[in-house]
Amino acid sequence: MPRTPSPEPQWIPSAADIDVARITDFAQRVQERHHVTFEDYTGLWEWSVANLEQFWQMVWDYFGITSETAPTAVLSESGMPGAQWFPGATLNYVDQIARHASRDTAAIRYVREDGTRSQLTWSELSRQVGALAHTLRGSGVSSGDRVVGYLPNIPEAVVAFLATASIGAIWSACGQDYSASAALDRLGQLNPKVLITADGYLYGGKFRDKSEDVRMLRDGLATASTILVGERVAEGSTDWATATAGDHEWAPAAVPFDHPLWVVFSSGTTGLPKGIVHSHGGVLLEHLKAVALQSDIGPDDTFFWYTSPSWMMWNFQVSGLLVGSTIVCADGNPGYPAPDALWSIAAEEGVTFLGTSPGYVLSCIKAGSHPAREHDLSALRAVGITGSSLPASSSMWLSDHVGADIPVFSISGGTDVVSAFAGGVRTMPVWPGELSVPYLGVALDSYDENGRPVLGDVGELVVTKPMPSMPVRFWNDPDGIRYRDAYFDTFPGIWRHGDWITRTERGSIVVHGRSDSTLNRNGIRMGSADIYQAVELLPEIVESLVLGVESEDGGYWMPLFVVLTEGTELDDALRQRINGVIREHASPRHVPDEIIAAPGIPHTRTGKKLEVPIKRIFQGGESAKSLDRSAVDVPELVDWYIERGRDHDEGRVHRAR
Repeated sequence: MPRTPSPEPQWIPSAADIDVARITDFAQRVQERHHVTFEDYTGLWEWSVANLEQFWQMVWDYFGITSETAPTAVLSESGMPGAQWFPGATLNYVDQIARHASRDTAAIRYVREDGTRSQLTWSELSRQVGALAHTLRGSGVSSGDRVVGYLPNIPEAVVAFLATASIGAIWSACGQDYSASAALDRLGQLNPKVLITADGYLYGGKFRDKSEDVRMLRDGLATASTILVGERVAEGSTDWATATAGDHEWAPAAVPFDHPLWVVFSSGTTGLPKGIVHSHGGVLLEHLKAVALQSDIGPDDTFFWYTSPSWMMWNFQVSGLLVGSTIVCADGNPGYPAPDALWSIAAEEGVTFLGTSPGYVLSCIKAGSHPAREHDLSALRAVGITGSSLPASSSMWLSDHVGADIPVFSISGGTDVVSAFAGGVRTMPVWPGELSVPYLGVALDSYDENGRPVLGDVGELVVTKPMPSMPVRFWNDPDGIRYRDAYFDTFPGIWRHGDWITRTERGSIVVHGRSDSTLNRNGIRMGSADIYQAVELLPEIVESLVLGVESEDGGYWMPLFVVLTEGTELDDALRQRINGVIREHASPRHVPDEIIAAPGIPHTRTGKKLEVPIKRIFQGGESAKSLDRSAVDVPELVDWYIERGRDHDEGRVHRAR
């Protein structure tokens, strides 16, 4: 079991850490140009949000971004939504990657679940991207057209994205864990000209044949030609080797700053997934800042985040190429053939920055893994965590079992901005269970229900000034109504993200969970993450789900569903232990009304628990019918919760009589 978290920092940067951090050099450049002085990161952050235009111009200049035509301003319109960044500038996201093409090192390393390895050097990456861009143009693809991928996390996916972006076309992708119908719900909205896909992938020791899904997807995307990665090339498609053959110059086309780079999709659990459009220039600036300054990743680093093309962290990891780092693509089960499989990859590939999820860390804790003892992690400089809140105990476990000298940078952001609002930085301490700092240029605050800032208490995560990577628009939302409703309906002109946070006196951030799934018992709001952090450390509990169900008569029911380890029975003794650990690690208010054994917890395809959709099932009505099962990782679990919801409704009616 992890040790009890201490109120003291679990990691403090040394003087050497601070001296060599890239953000220290950046801060010195800011101080020299603008004649200001910063005592630490906090001062730099405060300056960055008070002087947005000067800050983003510094980012532009520091990384040597070039534009074929000079921008007329940094920020010509600052209102949200509708901020206009660098009007008049023409560039390409890929320009910053192409400048590294002459390096003689690996740009991408690939590790398959069975241990098969390969790599693309920078020169070969450049050649393949240039060749595929030539093929796409030959297929009639031009600026603004869509090219889509249905692919595992393989190097070919990166090549396909870079080639697409190079010619000004728009990229979008789904991982092959999605069914054909779920992929069509997303990619079909875009009317793509080209589909790039694979015949399957390896997961859990088995090859998952996707040829039938590919056929269905091709039928559904009738206007798209197909390029196929794999051994079995379907009739009428072009094989990957042919599509990337020959030597053709990699010459990215200049596009306006706000030209669409990609479309990423929301989870789509309760309706058609929203297509979120980000721009070339906005992503370029935001990711250079987040990768190089916040994460301290550079050309000598090997960057590996376990992810999928369906998840924004895939886009984020690809941006490691912007700073010349080597990125690692890996597909398959992160816990196969052993629970510590990711640590094994990190050791064998000399990974310096490893990214994963709280769920994976918890699985390692329960499996008794000791990564530092069992693997050579001497190259590792930092661990990144996202996907949900990282419990303080899990953060301490990482220090104890991976390395006390390795900072754990938990980050929080989203697909919406394809980056983070808050996380870590090489020059500030890390406290267990907290995000050390708001990111540079992010005017992060916490508001109460009346729109007043709160410090030291819970509130809504808001961003009060624009960020370059905020969406340009939603796809098929010509009047912008869905976009405004998504973020600006609660506090006009202020981005409300939907997370429930506490800003601490020391400037760190605690994330409690989604505000739309907040538990509200007798007027006291509580975060579901606090319960999960307590309960899921018990060895008998695999996973849990807590709901706060309001009824029409004003009643409130707070059940806790638990998935038990094999052979475990939910008896009174275990119920008492569960309630006891919640009282101890959260509060007596967090103790549920009922504890129910469940066969599993349904998630989105990117691993987030379906708190809100399942809550709606228990509130009755037509909610279950609106739940898109193709967006759920184990769709059959939904039926179990629907049946429990019916039982709850019948019991409520009976009690009312």
